[in-house]
Amino acid sequence: MPGYRLPAFFLASALLPLCAEAKLEQYRLDPVHTRVAFQVSHAGFSNPVGSFSGVQGELRFDPDDWASSRVEVRIPLATLSLGDADWQKRILDPTFFDAERYPTATFRSLRVEKIDDTHGRLHGELTLHGKTQPVSLDFVFNALKRHPLTFRRTAGFSASGTLRRGDFGIDAWKNLVGDEVKLIIEAEAIRGGPDSNDKDGEEMRDASTQ
Repeated sequence: MPGYRLPAFFLASALLPLCAEAKLEQYRLDPVHTRVAFQVSHAGFSNPVGSFSGVQGELRFDPDDWASSRVEVRIPLATLSLGDADWQKRILDPTFFDAERYPTATFRSLRVEKIDDTHGRLHGELTLHGKTQPVSLDFVFNALKRHPLTFRRTAGFSASGTLRRGDFGIDAWKNLVGDEVKLIIEAEAIRGGPDSNDKDGEEMRDASTQ
């Protein structure tokens, strides 16, 4: 009867969004194999590299629908590595990062553009030094597969972009330190939340040891 078809239609319509999100899986950044680095001019003589470790964050990713992907990243500024303890201390003090007052930088994605099967552009907001500004990153989608050592499903990305430190109120020593900062990011993300287990990976690991 036609009257019975209407509820079925509405039920199917309600389930469509759930089906569309079926491939949107959650990943967590691997802090051991994720590193955020930057380069900035040193009085025009060189472009020294600094980096941050211990990066944490969550990624929701569908390899067939990049536009639906989302990422949130937290960068602990105290992990800064510049190769010199005195220089690191100065960069972390109120002259530049003021890390005691602003200990964490965060990035939240807003939109993902797919350029081709391995390249894209990530648009989002970076909060640093108490200010939030738009930042775009060009990225390469390196791989999505079982890791050969952990057997966990892992996604890998390389990204780069630029920002101006003055936009975040970090404007000291303009004659010595350049305003434009180049970002270099290498990231690996493991499927599942921080407290979840990848059962398929565990089973494959157990089988490999028998």
